[in-house]
This record gives sequence, C-alpha cells and structure tokens, in this order.
Amino acid sequence: MQPITILAFFISYFIVLFALSTYMSRKDGSSNASFFKANKQSPWYLVAFGMIGTALSGVTFISVPGEVGAEAGQQFKYFQFVIGNAIGFIIVATVLLPLYYRMNLTSIYGYIEQRLGYYSYKTASFIFLLSRTIGSAFRLYLVVIVLQHFVFDFFKIPFAFTVLLSLGLIFAYTYKGGLKTIIVTDTLQTFFLVGSVFFTIYFICNHLNLGLVDAFETVKNSSYSKIFFFENFMTNKFHFVKQILGGMFVTITMVGLDQDLMQKNLSCKNIKEAQKNMFTFTGIFVVINLFFLSVGALLYLYATKNGIEVPTELVNGKTITRTDYLFPEIAFNHFSLVPAVVFLLGLTAATFATTDSALTALTTSFCIDFLGMEKKEETKATIKTRHLVHLAFSFILFLVIILFKSINDQSVVTMIFVLASYTYGPLLGLFSFGLLVKNKDVKDKFVPYICFLSPLATFLISKNSTALFGNYVFDNELIIVNGLITFVGLLIISKRKINID
Repeated sequence: MQPITILAFFISYFIVLFALSTYMSRKDGSSNASFFKANKQSPWYLVAFGMIGTALSGVTFISVPGEVGAEAGQQFKYFQFVIGNAIGFIIVATVLLPLYYRMNLTSIYGYIEQRLGYYSYKTASFIFLLSRTIGSAFRLYLVVIVLQHFVFDFFKIPFAFTVLLSLGLIFAYTYKGGLKTIIVTDTLQTFFLVGSVFFTIYFICNHLNLGLVDAFETVKNSSYSKIFFFENFMTNKFHFVKQILGGMFVTITMVGLDQDLMQKNLSCKNIKEAQKNMFTFTGIFVVINLFFLSVGALLYLYATKNGIEVPTELVNGKTITRTDYLFPEIAFNHFSLVPAVVFLLGLTAATFATTDSALTALTTSFCIDFLGMEKKEETKATIKTRHLVHLAFSFILFLVIILFKSINDQSVVTMIFVLASYTYGPLLGLFSFGLLVKNKDVKDKFVPYICFLSPLATFLISKNSTALFGNYVFDNELIIVNGLITFVGLLIISKRKINID
C-alpha cells in the first residue's frame, strides 16, 4: 500500500466525520447543553456500541495483538486483565451510576464537592484532567508513530506536523457538537473497528490456508494461547490474581471515576437505560478483546511462516523491539490493498473514537469544574470560551505527545496502565472515602497534599517491593496500593461529623 494512498484515505475518512458532525450540529448542536450532555437524549444502544470504540482505542488495535508474542511471554495473559475489567464494569453500573443519576451530575466530580469539600473537588477534577490528558496523548501517540513510520516519513514531513494534523482534524469535527456529535460518530467508528477485526482474521486465515475452525485449533495449540498464569505469585507480573485485581480496579477508576466514559453514560435518558448500556457494553468488550488476542496469535504465526521479523527502532541510541509495529508492518507491506485498507480503517476509527471523546470530556470537566459554566447563563461569550478551552486542550495533547516521543521505549499499552496506577489512584481513594466513611469529614484544605504524596509513596513502594515484601513484584494492582494510601491519608486528616439537631 503506497503512502499517498494511505494519506488520501486518512483525509477522506476525516471528511466523512466532518460532514456528519456538521449535520449533527445544526439547530442546537453547538449549545453547551448539547456539547456537555447531548441534551440527555442519547439512545442507550448507541452509547453502548459507541463506547466500544472509546474503550478500545488504537492501543488495543495494535499493542494488544503485538504483545501476544512479546519476548516477556505475555501470550493471552491480557485476557485475565479483561476479565477483571468486566467485573469492574459491573461494579460501576450497579454502584456508581445510580449515585451519579441520583445527584443529576454533569461532572461526576460534583459528588466529591458535596461529600468532601471545595479543595477535594478541585483536586479530583485536576487529577482527571492530568490523567486523561496523559492517557489520551499516549493513545494518539501510538497511531501517530505508525502513520509517521509508514506514511509521513516517505514525504519527509516532521513528526510534530503529523501530530498537529491529527489533532487539528479531530478538533475540527468536535468543537461545535461535542458529545451529541460524538455519540453518533463513535457509533459509526466502532462499526468500522469491529468490522475490521473480523475481516482481518478472515484475511490472515486465508493467507495461512486455514478455515475458521482450523484457525481456532491452530491458535489454541500454538505457543501463544496461554491465558491463565498461576505460577510464582510473588515475582510474576502476569499472575491471575494480580491481573484480575488490577483489571477490576483500573476499570473502576479509568471508567467509573473518569469523566470521559461516564459523560456518555450520563447522556442517557435515565438510570435504567444507562445500566442497560453498561451491561451490553461489557459483554461486547470481553468478546472483542478475545478476538484482538486471536489476531495477535495469527499475526505471529503468519510472520513465522513468511520469515517476517518483528520491527525494531533506534531510541536514544538503543535498538528496541517494536511489537506495536508488527500489525501495520504486515498489513501495509505484506497484504494486498483490501486488507491494508481494512486495517487502516480500523486503526483510524479506534484512534478518532478515543481521542474525540477524551477531548470533549477534558473540555467539559474544565468548563464545569473550574469555570463554573453549568451555573452560568449560556451566551455567545460562554460558547466562545468553551471553544477556546477545547483548542487549548488540543494544544496540550500535542505537547505531551511530543514529550512522550522523546522518552518512550516501551509498548504503549504497558505505559498507559503503569501511569494509570499512579495518576488514577488518588481518585480511587477519594471516592472510596466518600462512599465508605459516612461518619467523618476531611480537613478539606489538606486533601491536595495527600493526593500528591500518595503517588510518590506508591512509586517508592513499587521500586523497593522486592526488598520490602519478599521479592514481590507489582503490576496493575499497584493502583490498589495507591488508592489505599490516599484512603488512609484521608482518615488521618478527618474528624468525626458533628450532628446539629
């Protein structure tokens, strides 16, 4: 597939999204109510399906298949994490969603303000802005480096311009309609994403001369298909218990305590429809991740058969293996035009669906939590301010991606969940304290210090875990430690409620 063809496809795809955005933004499409809450009229089935694209992202599309054959021996270990995710989704649907609907929240951090206080509220919102900005930048970075490697390097276009172009396109079709537009565009993009997974499996099976049943047996009997790891609990990051707990608590924080994913749920008409959305989404999420892992195994089997090596890259003078490049390498350089287009369609859909949603959530959180826009009368000035905030976050994402490009030497999927353990942990502690400790109030002004010190203490514990806990090695369950430290810190600075009759 020629670089000019890839570029033409990329631009054409954006034109379709921009046209759809323009259509959805007619009438009241540019109002703040439409941007923040989609007027609370989103059909639950569209939200459920569209959330698949938001939750999966380009990370799942490239990194998860790539890690199946990584040197560390990941195989299907990620599916343990997915099972933990599913448990977390159920907890979010049954515990957090009813709370948010009962309080009629637009920003979920309004709960922290009512329960713990002003400084706690601002701290929670700031943690989200920081966490989601970093996470979204990393997700977009993954796709941008693929586009750079396979397209823009051919035209000698610098990496920074590629990032700027990608963010500019996303900004162009989201800044007016916001959530109302995204509910529809993400549904379309999820359709492309899911379709591309199944078509990719078909194309690989065709190249390997395997029927679907034969492909299942081949993957099952390969060296890539081990799912459950029960060996060496202390030292093995892939151990079943660590992955389940990590997946569960990462989901509770990165979904249930995250404005991005919750904003879509809160746009449903009522709690029953929001819960139907979450349960439906959970089932699809588990199944589609299993297919992504199967794609990974088939890709490595195809690469072995055809003598294709996993691509490498020189980073800071060190040659590293880029498992993230395996899927695009095979799709662009070893498949025919149709499979390559299918891959590109899925990758672009996954990326845009994640980044457009995150950009809207960041804008919403800042406008409501820091500018108090929900409490103000809507005017042309407030809409203009919202547009400027949207533009500012686009530029911040640009800066973070450029920074990450200069330091990254790991698989992106690994980096995202490692950082989530540090950045989302304090949110877990804040919400847990608010929900579980009903008879105490915190000294609100001290909360920001607790939330700053907690990730620092967590980092020190992680770095010295083998010495402190008998060779124990942390993985994603580190977020529990972070949340627990925050929780204990809040207990220390809390006092018993005084009931005034």
